[in-house]
Amino acid sequence: MLVLRLQRTGKNKEATYKVVVAEKSDPVKKKSLETVGNFIPQRDPVHLVLKQDRIKYWMEKGAKPSDTLARILKKEGMDGMDQYILRYTKQKKRKGDDSETEVSEASNADTEAATPESQPEPEA
Repeated sequence: MLVLRLQRTGKNKEATYKVVVAEKSDPVKKKSLETVGNFIPQRDPVHLVLKQDRIKYWMEKGAKPSDTLARILKKEGMDGMDQYILRYTKQKKRKGDDSETEVSEASNADTEAATPESQPEPEA
């Protein structure tokens, strides 16, 4: 299966990325089928060059963009990227799991009990 993804290049702490078409099972650093753009996030404004006609061609052939690349392509105005963007949701706390609240209540009771005893009483 083909995938469009970012391939990191550049020096330490000065990352640049190539936008490449590669097999999903291949290692990220391995030679890719085609380079369809580059991305330099450290520049101000961010440097982004994409060959949109080649990206559309590879997507018609079945290549799917990675989550990060889909977000970048959506910002650049490419249509249809929403289906490739993963949705992250926060995990909800279980209703039946009250053990944490019991522990926190017990620790609060311990601190309240220790506070009055540690203060010396004023002599009249």
